[in-house]
Amino acid sequence: MRALLPWAVPALALALVPLYVQSPYALHIFILLFIAVALGESWNVIGGFAGQYSVGHAAWYGLGAYGSFILLQRQGIPPWFGVWAAVAIAVTIALAVGWITFRLRGPYFVLASIAVAEIIRLAALNWKILTNGAEGILGSDLPPLRIAGTVITDWNSKTPYYYLGLMMALFCVAVNFAVKRSKLGYYLQAIREDQDAAHSLGIALTFYKNTALGISAACTALTGSFAAFYVSFIEPQGVFGIDVSIQLVLTCIIGGIGTVTGPIFGAVVLVLLSEWLRASLAQAHLLVYGVLVIAVILLMPDGFVGFIAQRLRRKAAAR
Repeated sequence: MRALLPWAVPALALALVPLYVQSPYALHIFILLFIAVALGESWNVIGGFAGQYSVGHAAWYGLGAYGSFILLQRQGIPPWFGVWAAVAIAVTIALAVGWITFRLRGPYFVLASIAVAEIIRLAALNWKILTNGAEGILGSDLPPLRIAGTVITDWNSKTPYYYLGLMMALFCVAVNFAVKRSKLGYYLQAIREDQDAAHSLGIALTFYKNTALGISAACTALTGSFAAFYVSFIEPQGVFGIDVSIQLVLTCIIGGIGTVTGPIFGAVVLVLLSEWLRASLAQAHLLVYGVLVIAVILLMPDGFVGFIAQRLRRKAAAR
């Protein structure tokens, strides 16, 4: 509980933001930040704690988006119910892929993650009866959220999306916090540092890596569903493209891989940088991202969080 107290203050402050900030654009930036934090924390479970660098997380993000979208469009199932079916599909496919590739050594999981994302993207592109192909799916109006017959929200403003995004980001942070401090987290960190040593201690490598992948895929699909309904439009390249996966990896690399706070720092940097580039240098974002990653790797190999922690340790030692 003591460890959670420092998180309570910023969470409470963020909960009060819509009471004082009325600008739709400002709330939009916060929502994008919550999505980026949730995605970064989701990838961090498998990439940061377990050291299994997935470059195909767009597969789980897109399955979450398409699954809940299609259930609403075709069956009229509200997304707060349909999202769980989409999450179940994403986790099932992720576990199947992990169960095969995690038995092998080397870059097989990385290559398999890219291949799975591309296969699903091509399937979504060509399965026009279900996904509408390259034209994508335009979201219809969300049904009002009712609890015990009372309308909680009709989704006509950004405020409900803001609070839902905040809860989603906090949930993903809490998942990372719980994993890192659990026996699972210790096993994953042992696997990341030395798989042979972990195996010699009796740690089931495939099982625990697959467990981390399942948790990561579930959180990613959940975030993908929320992001899709917030944007109200999805198409194969936009949700299954490799640039989506790279964005997740960049968030953790810049902030600090394997730390709970790292993806938060990385999300703030990337979201604010992305919005600035959109306004001033529309086509230069990839170049700037590349320069930023090179600078971080050379100057701060442990990300912003690792760099700050190192400076604090040096100051403490100097005293």
